[in-house]
Amino acid sequence: MDKTFVKIIKDVELTEPILIEALPGVGHVGKLVADHMIHELDAEKFAELYSPSFPPQVFVDEDGTIETMKNEFYFLKSEGEDKRDYIILVGNTQGLSAEGQYEICGTIIDFVKDYGLKRIYTLGGLGTGQQVENPKVFGAATSLELVKGLKEHGVSIRSSDGGIVGASGLLLGLGMAKGMEGVCLMGETHGYFIDAEASKAVLNVLLDILKIEVDTSQLEERAEETRNMISHAQKMEKKLSGNSGAVSGEDDLRYIG
Repeated sequence: MDKTFVKIIKDVELTEPILIEALPGVGHVGKLVADHMIHELDAEKFAELYSPSFPPQVFVDEDGTIETMKNEFYFLKSEGEDKRDYIILVGNTQGLSAEGQYEICGTIIDFVKDYGLKRIYTLGGLGTGQQVENPKVFGAATSLELVKGLKEHGVSIRSSDGGIVGASGLLLGLGMAKGMEGVCLMGETHGYFIDAEASKAVLNVLLDILKIEVDTSQLEERAEETRNMISHAQKMEKKLSGNSGAVSGEDDLRYIG
């Protein structure tokens, strides 16, 4: 494999779907939200993305089976009050380098554009480095009109003192160049552990904006599944590095903004 590519698993017809991106990042806030939506709404996987810019490893599950490093595309049809179609992007990794991130995100944008996609919601965490009892949801958008809409949903607007790192920011930037508008929602989180409370805050805002109903009672269960996945990933990271210069568990949860 010498370049990033998308493997189609199932051909689907979608009408101007909305993309929801939630790849691993700070506190894995966004990933937890998307995994929960996929489970509760019975979203179906239709494509996978592979890249040489992903970490050179595989996961080994408790049953001894291997999981490759990949991003996955799920779809929903006629969901919510507005009966919209959705593409949900999740995965177990992001690109390791700046060049890899650009190639991967560019491939994602080109892929979803073919479905007539015009709007993107990216989800993530906003690390504070300290415990947050009642996490706020911060946001940013590609237009003042969308920013105004976020305020109406109780979202605190992200100030100009920081950027949005990783796929959550880059997809919005590259999408703008292809005529797509977008929003980033970030849950306020400590950043050093899987944060179900921050995820619930982001999930509630997203569901309110999209006019979709989802049971949130099992969100903590999803959080425990994610903790197990991260634990396996960290063990693999240490083995690959020979415990020399390995990324610590705390730092691993904060590497993407």
